[in-house]
Amino acid sequence: MGDGKWLNCRLADIEDRLDEQGHKVSLPVISRLLRAHDYRLRVNVKELVGKQDPERDVQFQHILAQRSEHKSDGQPTLSVDTKKKELIGNFKNLGRAWGREPEKVDVHDFPQDAVGRAVPYGLYDIQQNRGTVYVGQSADTPTFAVDNIVRWCQTERLIHYPEATRLLIEADSGGSNGYRSRVWKRDLQAKVADAFGLVVTVCHYPTGGSKWNPIEHRLFSEISKTWAGCPLRSYALMLHYIRDTKTQTGLTVHAHLVTKTYEKGVKVPDEQMEELNIEFHEVCPKWNYTIRPRSALHPD
Repeated sequence: MGDGKWLNCRLADIEDRLDEQGHKVSLPVISRLLRAHDYRLRVNVKELVGKQDPERDVQFQHILAQRSEHKSDGQPTLSVDTKKKELIGNFKNLGRAWGREPEKVDVHDFPQDAVGRAVPYGLYDIQQNRGTVYVGQSADTPTFAVDNIVRWCQTERLIHYPEATRLLIEADSGGSNGYRSRVWKRDLQAKVADAFGLVVTVCHYPTGGSKWNPIEHRLFSEISKTWAGCPLRSYALMLHYIRDTKTQTGLTVHAHLVTKTYEKGVKVPDEQMEELNIEFHEVCPKWNYTIRPRSALHPD
């Protein structure tokens, strides 16, 4: 056999194929021969990046520069995203957990048997190593995302950054906080910049670069480890697992249930977009912009 050949079959199948060709070889011998030639059962490896945006590296450098600038000035930086949506009910949750007996769950994960569907929207404070997760029960919309930032500004910001005048938000390029969303920009203007007098800078990660968003590997991955193998039978239990998430580096997490219902398909007309006090950066303007309070346009 040449180095480029491989077989996706059982050892018994290989034994039968060899037997058809007149070779009597036992299963242990076949296994040893395969391993001697470095054949193993292997899974796919994600290594081929494919086509990348030509401004990808420039954008990463810009994000790091903005983060460093805000940190040196004592201004907060939030990494935001929506974690995988979860069905709440007696359903299987991937992973393993210690116990004398396995948890008994439903055979099928039918949505009609669920208590509801959880939409965990996370905000990770990079400087404080502190996560806040707002668990919604309806649609994952831009208004839902901005409302959660508002809730953070009304609570966590006042505790850790009472003198803050600016806010940096690191977000993915798509989803409820995507760079194309008009609702996202409109609500940031009215509900965050205008309401709190904050200068809000948003930097989006390039398409395919969301895995480098800090919230993914510093908060969401740790939450998944905490509830691995534990059925999420109720919203209260889900909140408990999120709040119980900790790391040796000092991560703490708060969790809150959001009962408000959000509608999808909201449109923002051109007239409202023209009223925004938004400035797009010279570096990758589609991904980077700063929204200032509109009071700055008409000072008293």
